Amino acid sequence: MSGVGEILKAVGDFGPFQKRLVLLTVLPCLSLAFHQFCQLFMVPNDVPHHCDTSWILAIAPNLTEEEQLNLTLPRDADGAYEQCSMYSPVDWDLDSIVTYGLNATEKCRSGWVYPAGQPPSLLTEFDLVCDRKDLNDISQSIYMVGLLLGSVIFGPLSDRIGRRPVILLSIFLLGLFGVGIALVPHFYVYIAFRCVVGASVTGITMTILSLGTEWIGVSSRPKAVLLSHCCFAIGEMILAGLSYGIRNWRLLEIAGSAPIFGCLLYIWVLPESARWLVTKGRVEEAKKVLQKAASVNKRTLPPGMLEQLKPEKRIKSGNPLDLFRKKHLRKVTLIMSCAWFVNSFVYYGLSLNVTNFGLDIYLTQLAFGAVEIPARGGCIFILQWFGRKKSQAVLLLLSGVVCLIITAIPEDQPVVTTVLAIIGKFTASASFSTSYVYSAELFPTVIRQTGVGLCSMFARVAGVLAPLILLLGQYHRAIPMAIFGSAPVVGGLLCFLLPETRGTELPDDTGDSHPPAEVYENANSISDNGHMKGKDSSQDKECTKTTHF
Repeated sequence: MSGVGEILKAVGDFGPFQKRLVLLTVLPCLSLAFHQFCQLFMVPNDVPHHCDTSWILAIAPNLTEEEQLNLTLPRDADGAYEQCSMYSPVDWDLDSIVTYGLNATEKCRSGWVYPAGQPPSLLTEFDLVCDRKDLNDISQSIYMVGLLLGSVIFGPLSDRIGRRPVILLSIFLLGLFGVGIALVPHFYVYIAFRCVVGASVTGITMTILSLGTEWIGVSSRPKAVLLSHCCFAIGEMILAGLSYGIRNWRLLEIAGSAPIFGCLLYIWVLPESARWLVTKGRVEEAKKVLQKAASVNKRTLPPGMLEQLKPEKRIKSGNPLDLFRKKHLRKVTLIMSCAWFVNSFVYYGLSLNVTNFGLDIYLTQLAFGAVEIPARGGCIFILQWFGRKKSQAVLLLLSGVVCLIITAIPEDQPVVTTVLAIIGKFTASASFSTSYVYSAELFPTVIRQTGVGLCSMFARVAGVLAPLILLLGQYHRAIPMAIFGSAPVVGGLLCFLLPETRGTELPDDTGDSHPPAEVYENANSISDNGHMKGKDSSQDKECTKTTHF
């Protein structure tokens, strides 16, 4: 950038200004985890229910509850009342019904009856049982569609109107529709609101990542990203506590959504990206925010440095088709897209299946959130010790193998199943964090955003499919875990075909003038001081620095 990189170095790569920015951007992550998994606690498993057969009370109002059920509900092979069928209503008198009995059956026509002491839940209020049971997993998929739509909408919007407005808009929409969900009268309205919430979640996560990247020095960026991931994990743990204490689903939704409105106070403290301001020709605004950052960091900018700031000349970008036109990029794109897909697949496959592992759902969710903290934080050391390629491949393989082992565990061993699931969640979370770093280092600068964006899109598609795969569990309990386990094993093996990027310079172009192997493997020969020279050797291009830990 025309002077911005040098000025940001003078301002400070990771001073108090950037640390405050990181704090501001990670706080919303506590709320994002709530929306990601809250529905798991709003649809309890194994709630007793049966068809509403109050029609017979018009004929015999003095019947006891047991007599009413005995006359109007068929029994299954175990002698229990059927939950999804009833005897067809007739206009006979009570003596005829008792003497001859009822034989014709039909599906529940007047809804269902639940235990009187059952806390209000999505299941009981919207009858998510029997033929409507699949609506639960379908609504989870619609939420994932919202995540995908958010990346399509808010990504370009942040490039057009700025990072700060999009973050504030997404926070407002998340709070508005999150609280609105607690007031919906119909399940299909609930699904629509959840879709908007999903889009808002992506708007926040994508844009705070861009804002942080554009203010924070290269060496500190991965740590800032992993910190936000850790806050997301803490949010999962908070969700377990909230849902345990608040069993009414509407009150739980308000408790998890309303606090995000506090982040609207960011309108007075959240800075705009100086890099974005310069690209849009708003140089004077960029000067003010850079001067403020220098002041907070207790740095003094050299006289006249800000006056040299000029609007950025547009650099010719790489063609998105280069991702598939060039052999080495085609391999990287296809394998990393597959890696993101299977990683998201197994991550959500385990996370959304938390109610079916057999142990207390609240303790399991607490463990799922807690295990992500060392998984995310440990990536800093794993990537340094073992490199990107081995870490990505082995973590994917382990997460897949764990899921495959779960399929062989008997149903009467919930402790073993849950422990294995927690191990799988650990490896899948660590693999996800690895993907963020590895992808950014594999794609050339001129096309990096496009490449990472494509990988992210595949991850969102996997998120949409994961809840639908869980529906196959009604045919055999092992089918979903077998699918979730097989996919990352294939993806992990493919990752061994990728080049290692630890300690190498980030590729700047698409490799027209270099053999594909040299673009990555021999990048160390370009320089040893952590930066590449521009074509005119007059300026360092900060965007080509290696991500070091």
